Formats: sequence, structure tokens, C-alpha cells
Amino acid sequence: MTRAVCVALLLLALTAARAQPYGLHVDEQGRLLKDGQPYRGFGVNWYDVFLQVLSEPDWPGCEQGFAQLAAAKIPFVRFIACGFWPKDARLYLDDREEFFRRFDLVVKAAEAHRVGLIPSLFWHTPTVCDLVGETCDQWGNPQSKTHEYMRNYVREVVTRYQNSPAIWGWEFANEFNLGANLPNAKQHRPPVWPNLGTASSRSEKDEWTYEIIRTAFAAFAAEVRKVDPCRVISTGDSIVRPGAWHNWKENTWGPDTPEQQIEMIVGDNPAPVDLISVHIYEKAVEQLPLALQAAAQMRKPLFVGEFGAPGPPDKSEALFRELLRAIEEQGVPLAAMWTFGGKQKDTYTVSVEGDRSYQLRLLTEANERLR
Repeated sequence: MTRAVCVALLLLALTAARAQPYGLHVDEQGRLLKDGQPYRGFGVNWYDVFLQVLSEPDWPGCEQGFAQLAAAKIPFVRFIACGFWPKDARLYLDDREEFFRRFDLVVKAAEAHRVGLIPSLFWHTPTVCDLVGETCDQWGNPQSKTHEYMRNYVREVVTRYQNSPAIWGWEFANEFNLGANLPNAKQHRPPVWPNLGTASSRSEKDEWTYEIIRTAFAAFAAEVRKVDPCRVISTGDSIVRPGAWHNWKENTWGPDTPEQQIEMIVGDNPAPVDLISVHIYEKAVEQLPLALQAAAQMRKPLFVGEFGAPGPPDKSEALFRELLRAIEEQGVPLAAMWTFGGKQKDTYTVSVEGDRSYQLRLLTEANERLR
């Protein structure tokens, strides 16, 4: 083979490699792909990596944590990509240049250590409504200030990072579905903490329905697609409530049939959402086969965006192994353990040291098997 032929083949290969979209995407058959090939991988939630950087500029734990995850061969991180409370989000409105400088620190650290990112852009959904002075039902109104804020934020974030190889996909929020059409919705209205920037009171207009959340999901996904035509889009939902259909249709806690559960999953994932999100804890693992069935019916991959077991090893390891085994053996393509690192001191938090580090080790072993 001549040198000219070798160079031509090399250029052809490089061109083909560049033609592959960054991150994760879904093909026409509903398969999850990365770099043009079917993909399975288990990552972690690093809930507060960006929150830490928002509160402490140049926080050294960001770089250190990504280095630790890379060493453990953890492929990706799901994280809050906004301020949790309105007070946390003020920097975006008051000093956009500094806000994105801090956002850049997270993205660049992930790039440097070749760890993927799935940013959740509106984690605590009442926050946007509080920032613009509207009630939470305005997520159902595409002409609202809430939607205007959403569109602007999506456009700026997605445009800024669309060419980063670290970004694997985009997510709307966290578990928006769990608050929809609750028979006791009054008891579950968003919290009131004016010192953190929330509204000073709540009313029935701060309760949401499935019509509201589905409007928000579709609008968010459509806005992402205006900029990024390929990467996966997730709602960030949890597993549907066992009585979700009855909550919606009858305002009761009656148990759903399997068909009703599938109907709810299908309805909660309007196009162009193409990655079906569920969160699995404890007995919810029993709903995993039904979620996989619904995902297959829609030809969209399933993403177990959270799973985990709390407590020290003698109380958590058996359950964690059970959850991980179910996710792996039932063919879930993408899953993320809750939760790694940071300063969050709850019974789910995992670090590279301490008695819960075994969970990282088990994820590493699972990823080796998947490869």
C-alpha cells in the first residue's frame, strides 16, 4: 500500500469519526448509540458539583472529583446545571459572564478527564417560576415568562456547550411527574422560603397536572432540538407512581393496571424526548420490566437516572447489589447511581473512601462486564 493510499484512508477515517455526533443519540431502531455504536454504561449522579462551584468559585473539589471518577472508570455524571433555589440562580441574571465561567469549570474538568455529562437544566422546577414572579402552573403556558426564561436558558447553555465532547445528553428537571395530579396536592405545594428567593405564599395555582408537565417537556425538548439535533433528551422523571393514571383520571389513589402504567409513561415522554427516564429505589425495582416494555414500545432507550441504597454496608450492600443486578440483567442501557461526592452528607452519598466506596467498585466491575 502506497503512502498516498495510507494518507487517504487515514483522512477518510478521521472524517468519519468527526461525522459522528458527540454524546449519546438514538437511532431509528430505538437503540442507544455512542460514537456510532450501541452503548451501555453505568455512571453516577454528582448532584451538587455545579452547586458547589456556584457557591465557591474555583472550588478544587471539582477537578479532584472528576479525576477520581475517571480513575474508577465511571463514564458519565448526571448533575444539577442551574441554581437549586432562586437565590442560587441569581448569578445567571446578575452576572452572566461569571455564571458561565463557573459552568465552564465543570465542563472543562469533565473534558480533561473524559467523563461525560448529563446536565439537568431546571432541576427544582418552582425556581424558574419564582424568579420571574409567576405561579408554578405557568409551566403549562408556552406564552408565559416561565417558558420565555426556559427558552433563553436552553438556547444559551446548549449553544455554548454543543461542541463539547463531554456533553452526552440534556435533561429537563428532576422528578416533575411525582407532583402531578396528586389527590392531596395542597399538602405538597412547593416550599415557601422567601429568604432563599421563593414566593411568599402558595396556592392552587402552584399545583401541577399531567397536562402542565407534558407541555413543559415537549417545549423544552423542542427548544433543545433547535440547537442540538442529535443528543438524547430526558425529562428527568422518576418511575411513575403506582396509581398515576388514577391520580390523573379519578383523583384517587387506586392502583393502575399495567396498561394504564404504560399509557402514563408514553404520555409523559412526548417527542422529541427520546430517552425514557425512571428512578428506581427499593420496591420500585418491581416496576422496571414494565418501564422497559413501555420504552421498547416507544422505541426509546430507558435511562435509570437514579438508583441506590442508603446506609452502611451491612444495611445497604445487599439491596444495592440487587438493584444493580436487575438493571444489568434486564438490559437497561443507561443508569446512574445516587449519589457521588460533594458536601451532601446523607446516607446515600458515596466517596472513593469510606464504607460506601464499595458501590463505586461494583459500578466499575459492571462497566467492565458491559464492555
